[in-house]
Amino acid sequence: MKKTIKDIDVSNKRVLVRVDFNVPFENGKVADATRIRAALPTIRELIDRKARVILCSHLGRPKGKVVDELRLDPVAEHLSDLLSTSIPKADDCIGEAAVSQVHDLKAGEVLLLENTRFHSQEEANDPDFAKKLASLADIYVNDAFAAAHRAHASTEGVAHHLPAVAGLLMERELIVLEPVRENPEHPFMVILGGAKVSLKIGMIKRLLEKADEILVGGGIGNTFLKAKGVTTGDSLVEEEQLDAAEQILEKAGDSLILPEDAVIADSASSGASHQTAPIGEVPSGWQVADIGPQTVKQFKEKLDPAKMVVWNGPLGVFETEPFAQGTFAVARVLAELEATTIVGGGDSAAAVNEAGVSDKMSHVSTGGGAFLSYMEGKEMPALSALD
Repeated sequence: MKKTIKDIDVSNKRVLVRVDFNVPFENGKVADATRIRAALPTIRELIDRKARVILCSHLGRPKGKVVDELRLDPVAEHLSDLLSTSIPKADDCIGEAAVSQVHDLKAGEVLLLENTRFHSQEEANDPDFAKKLASLADIYVNDAFAAAHRAHASTEGVAHHLPAVAGLLMERELIVLEPVRENPEHPFMVILGGAKVSLKIGMIKRLLEKADEILVGGGIGNTFLKAKGVTTGDSLVEEEQLDAAEQILEKAGDSLILPEDAVIADSASSGASHQTAPIGEVPSGWQVADIGPQTVKQFKEKLDPAKMVVWNGPLGVFETEPFAQGTFAVARVLAELEATTIVGGGDSAAAVNEAGVSDKMSHVSTGGGAFLSYMEGKEMPALSALD
């Protein structure tokens, strides 16, 4: 296990904390503060132990340029409300102004640096840029699990210049996910959805070795159905992945479970005509938009005896109200299980939030791509760099 902030003395030390404040905005305000709230235990721990806390994060994809709409001012405002104290924000993450504000920090105070991606050197993991970031602090803490699969200057490069440990959120993710990946409790069930099977082939292959059954829906399900020769109408299918899907089906045998029925629609919009149909009876011009009620019942029967369940990816076009019911129904099934339930991925986390059952899950991971990479067993550069 990696060292954490619990293993080091932080009193009056300048502590650079890489958080993941890559959150959505709406009308200049934070629209979903889930990731900010997830970082609070680490921030509060450091405040209580009289560290001088310097937070850094990326936001969006400004591609190395200053984009006013992607400044972190709304995050600083929201964080101030959550901590009930004013959190200042620097106008840059390096340079004289940042150095001056860091120098003025007192023990137990917090400063938020500006968007690290306003510098192209961030994503390039430029050594000089990493060194400048590191020069602000005495200790580096990585609490951004969602960015741990990226070798960027603020996630990996800085760790080579300072004592580098994990934050409490990072620690929690690793404590929960490592036994799931390496030695899950059986019956171990996996639910996979989302649009693209290409993003999840590695994870599917890894999980086939561990899971008792994998239940598949969403766009991924369509690709597997077409690979089996089932008619999918105008549904979203990754044609270039049909061979890979066929190979997985052959390897999986009866352990990969596909939907029995679907809610089909003439478009994915909220006003679309839609109806329930058996799988294989999707006419031309129509598309699979959600799993149907028979599939929800089928999945429930499979999940009832489970001791451990991992869910990644919605099972329909859940952003559009008529096609969210299957995803929400499965979320409610998970909420009632006497099992360890782990949800990974931004859309899946949003789905259990909207279904009102996120507090009934054993763990809702903050990682999307990082969750996939970790479950696949890929090297996580930001993790490897920690002490």
